Amino acid sequence: MKPRNVLILPGWENSGPKHWQSLWEQRHGYRRVEQHDWLTPLRGDWVARLEDVVLTCDEPAVLVAHSLGCVLVAAWAAKSQNTHRVKAALLVAPGDVERPDIRDQIPSWSPIELQALPFPAVLVASRTDPYCEFERARLFGYAWNAQFMDYGDCGHINADSGLASWPEGHVLLQDLMKD
Repeated sequence: MKPRNVLILPGWENSGPKHWQSLWEQRHGYRRVEQHDWLTPLRGDWVARLEDVVLTCDEPAVLVAHSLGCVLVAAWAAKSQNTHRVKAALLVAPGDVERPDIRDQIPSWSPIELQALPFPAVLVASRTDPYCEFERARLFGYAWNAQFMDYGDCGHINADSGLASWPEGHVLLQDLMKD
């Protein structure tokens, strides 16, 4: 699989230089889906941008989503006629945008699409994620028909979690790229 067809989908406010997504992008040549506005994300804009980038892939893409990026994958899959252009998705630490404190800040993201994804997916969740209760993450995994992985007490599975380049996560991605 060509690295340019592995699409990095950061969450709200993007992924910083020490985030595993950024490290994978640098190390492996994966392509970040750049959004017009990382600070005040609009679901329709982000879905349209993902659609545009998926259409530029010359083979089925693999999506690597974190936080709001996971919700983006579900929103895009519910609307797109091009889901056949995605081979699989790695969904890490989905953000619960229906929580009142988050919904008030980014209202266009509610409700979360809860239909099965039309491609294989693995959802990795932490029991101590401050942006999504573990059982909500499990519900998302079930609704999206994703293989669910309990990653223990690892916070938001981001740079603050001390994962560095998160080699275990990259093994999960490589497995998805093979299937």
